[in-house]
Formats: sequence, structure tokens, C-alpha cells
Amino acid sequence: MEIRNKATSIDLFSLKTRQMRAFHMSWFAFFLCFFAWFGIAPLMAVVREELSLTKEQIGNTIIASVAITIVARLFIGWLCDRIGPRLSYTLLLFFGSIPVMAIGLATSYQSFMLFRLGIGVIGASFVITQYHTSVMFAPNCVGTANATSAGWGNLGGGVTQMVMPLVFAGFIALGFSDAIGWRLSMVSAGAVCMITGVAYFFFTTDLPDGNFAELRAKGEHVSVEKGKGSFLLAAKDYRVWALFFIYAACFGIELTINNIAAIYYMDYFDLGLKTAGLVAGLFGLMNIFARTTGGFISDKFVEKSGLKGRVRWLFIALFVEGIALLFFSQMKILALAIPAMIVFSLFVQMSEGATYSVVPFINKKALGSVSGIVGAGGNMGAVAAGFLLRYESISYPQALMILGGLVTCFSFFTYLVRFSPADEKAAAEELALAHKKRRAERKERRPLPDLLPGLSALRPMDALRMYLGVALMIKGIYFITNNMAELESRIGSDFGQVQTLIAWGVVFAHVVGGASLALGFVTRVAAAANAGVLFGAVIITLMGTDGSGGLIGNVDFQFTSFVFFALALLVWRGAGPLSLDYLVQADNERNLTPTT
Repeated sequence: MEIRNKATSIDLFSLKTRQMRAFHMSWFAFFLCFFAWFGIAPLMAVVREELSLTKEQIGNTIIASVAITIVARLFIGWLCDRIGPRLSYTLLLFFGSIPVMAIGLATSYQSFMLFRLGIGVIGASFVITQYHTSVMFAPNCVGTANATSAGWGNLGGGVTQMVMPLVFAGFIALGFSDAIGWRLSMVSAGAVCMITGVAYFFFTTDLPDGNFAELRAKGEHVSVEKGKGSFLLAAKDYRVWALFFIYAACFGIELTINNIAAIYYMDYFDLGLKTAGLVAGLFGLMNIFARTTGGFISDKFVEKSGLKGRVRWLFIALFVEGIALLFFSQMKILALAIPAMIVFSLFVQMSEGATYSVVPFINKKALGSVSGIVGAGGNMGAVAAGFLLRYESISYPQALMILGGLVTCFSFFTYLVRFSPADEKAAAEELALAHKKRRAERKERRPLPDLLPGLSALRPMDALRMYLGVALMIKGIYFITNNMAELESRIGSDFGQVQTLIAWGVVFAHVVGGASLALGFVTRVAAAANAGVLFGAVIITLMGTDGSGGLIGNVDFQFTSFVFFALALLVWRGAGPLSLDYLVQADNERNLTPTT
């Protein structure tokens, strides 16, 4: 039966509705799972020394960490169709946290790989997250909801690159040895996952109208018996397998980069442990807005071209991802490698968002199984890439170049994902109903602005915002390549954790916030974060700090004050017409205006 009462909008700052509680709990649970899943990656340099691991053995552990997730995702998708996402997530978080904590018992390569294999089970959390948001949100915003929940969950892969070294350093500061420090760090991550599993059970429901068990008892949802054939129904659809390989080419690549990024920057650019974790973390932090952007653009394409519009956008994003990876693999200079990685990261995550904007429309009778099979494709891609990376004869840059070529080729698999005229008509009708419901929920009426006025309507503040965004990104990259080396050399003496966190805050505000400003996404938040950094620079300059050896460097007072003032204006006025913020606002206003 059709699921009723899906949300037609995403109210990020509300927990009043079942839909928004499921949204926030699902992305947060996925965030923690991702954090724990890759929590050991930024500490691999320490583990490598203690356990005397070779490159081949490290490659094997990478494969182990993602291989088991293939089976887990296939199973968890079927389980969602059977018992619902609420119970599925609770069980996964509770039992999946056990190997995360137990890895602290590893004393050899064999035991370490076995525990990494077990940890990979929690990677199946992605399927539940996508399933839960798919059944909670209507077609007009399901792409954005799926992409945002998955993207914010994927942030765990970036945050863990930065936070786990700090957690490890915190245990070292408490007097523990390196061998005990990394083990206690993983125990902490696992414990938080277990607690969240309990919270998920009490704070969410399976569907907008209630849980599977009670709805089935009333005859208002598909029975358990009918749900048994969902996996076979999904497996017989060739489009599902096309998306399987497409997702292997985007999420599989993200998993691979999460596993090797810190070691890659340490080995090829001579960065220290914390600085390498910082740079590697930038890749995952693009999920703050990149995957959401991919889903949002997909929701716009569907309004212009139907379901085939979603597929068309998926091809564009995946093709550009492959080209960007080819360029990144050939970067030899850190100052060029970081921006190349950022561009590559944007399109990786937009491709993921675009993929799961298509998934809910493949087969609604087997949504969990479709999500599980496609999700498993991401892990299959990571496993295949892991075999490539484990060979001593192939360097990481060579392997990344090969992967870039493969991603470009796989982008053409999108031509296999087609929808019948009946599917297109049904989707259009469902979209129209969602817009009608949205208009009924909101009483006020406002005129519809143009969605995108074009370059002819470019306003001065738009141009300034774009320039500031790019300039701040460059400033953040310059900070890493010039100031972080000095910071790294002082770790362990008088340069403590607080100073390190401040330095990282500057980098994240400039690089991630700058990218957000350039696109005009959550403009006020990004501008406020950077304004805070620049305000600190102004204060330090007024106090007479010459900047030598500090976090700010040689900052010109007048220029810094001007940038701060410009950012303050953006906080006040927000983005102009050429921005994602404006598109979101215009879309909301259009939904409030009845068509004639």
C-alpha cells in the first residue's frame, strides 16, 4: 500500500514531527557508525608501527573493513522490508558496536584484520538511513532529504580523520602509552554507538503513521509474508544492477579515499599525523553541503524533465567526478593537490546524492532491497579498489589514476537506467500531489521570483560573495601548506590541543565555509563562521601582534577589516539570486503559489 502522510518539506530546526525525528536520528546514527567504521584509519600510522604491518597487510585490512558490508547491506535492506527501519537500526547499532570496542584486544595482524572485518557490519547503517528518509518524505523533497541525511552521516568519515588523532592525543596526555591510547579511542567510539541504538528505539517510528507491527495489525501496511519476495523482485531489475555499479564508482571511491587519505598525505607530501588528518578530513567535510547539493539539483531536474532528468544529472555529476579524480591523481604539489581533492570530493558526494535521488523510484514494493543492493555496490567498489591499492608494484597515484578512468567509464551506465511512460506519469502525479499538499499546509501567498535570473542579473554582492568564497578557500589551503608545518613541529612542547583546535577551526572555516560561500549555500552560517575568524584576526592585530609564528601570519589590518565587514554584510543580507539559497527559497515560494 502507498505510504501516507509523508512530509513535503524539511524543517531542519524542528523535532516535533515523526518525520523530522526520523531524519535527525537517522543521519546522526549514520554519522556515528561512519565515525566508528573509519575511526582506526587516521591512527593507522601508530597501529602500523606497533603491529609491524606491511603495505599489503594494510591493504588487506582496508578490504576487510568494507567487504563484509556488502553482505550486511544486502541483508539489512531485506530486514528493513520485514521489521522496519526502527528495529533494524537499534539492532545494528547495539551489536555493531561490539567489534568496534573489541578491536582494542587486537595484538597481531590476524586479529586486527578480523576485528576490522567485524566493524564493517555497521556500514550497513547507510541503507537504513536512506530507507527511513525515503518513507518519511514526499517526492518533491525526497532527493534532498536522502542526500542530506546521507551526506551529514558521511561527515563521520571526515570528522573521524580529525577527531580520532585528538582523542588519541588526549589519552596520551593522561599518561597512557600509544598502544593503549588507540585502543581506548576505539572503545569510546563504540560505546557512543551502543547508547545511540537505545535512543533510536525510543525516539523514532517506522513510518509517518506509526510502526510496522501496529500498522500491519490494522491492515494498513504490506504484510510480512508479502515482504518476503522483495529481494528477488529487486534483483530481477537490471536498473538496480546498473545503479549498483554507478554507486561503486562514487561511494566506493569515497570509502577508498577515507581509508588511505591520511597515509597518502603523510607518505607523498611528508605531513605529520595531525596535519595529514586535517587535510584528509577536508575530503569528508564537503559532505556538509555537497551531497545535499546533489540531491537538491536532482529535485530541480525532475521538475523540468521528469525522472529522466534525475538520471541525466546523475550522469553529469559522475562523469565530472571521474575527470576530477584523474587530475587529483597527478598532483605533486600540496598547494595544488588540496584544491584538486576538494573539487573531486564535491562531485563524488554530489554523485552519491544524485544516485539515491533515483533509488526511491525504481521499485516502491521493494524499496529496502533496492537500497540494500545499490548500497552494497558502494562497498563492492571499495573492495575492488582495495585490491588495486594493496599491490606493492602500483603506487597510490597510479592506482588513483586508474580509478579515475574507470569512474569516467561507469558514468555511461546511467543510460541503462530508464523509466516507462507509466512510471513517469505516476511520478509526475505524485509530485503534483506533494506540491498541492505543501500549498495547503502553508496559508500565506507570495509572488514567485525567478528561479535563476542568469548572469545578466548578477548583483555586486553576488560577485563579492563568490570572490570571497574562492579567496577564503585559497587562504585556507595556504594556511595548511605554510603554517601547519610549524604547528606540527611544535606539537608535544608548548603547542597544546587548544591551539591545534583553533588552527583547525581556521582551516575548516576558510576551506569548507569558503566553498559554501562560493556556491551560496547556507550563506549566512558560512559568512558568520568566517567573520568570527576574521574578527579574531582584527583583534590580534589591534593588540599589536606581529603574527610571527602565530596562527594568523602577516595579516594586513585594513584588508582584514574590509573582509570582515563584507562578511558581516553577507550575514545581514544573505545570498543574492545566483545562489543555492535563493533557489531553495524560490522553490518554497513557488510551492506556496497555486498553479492556474
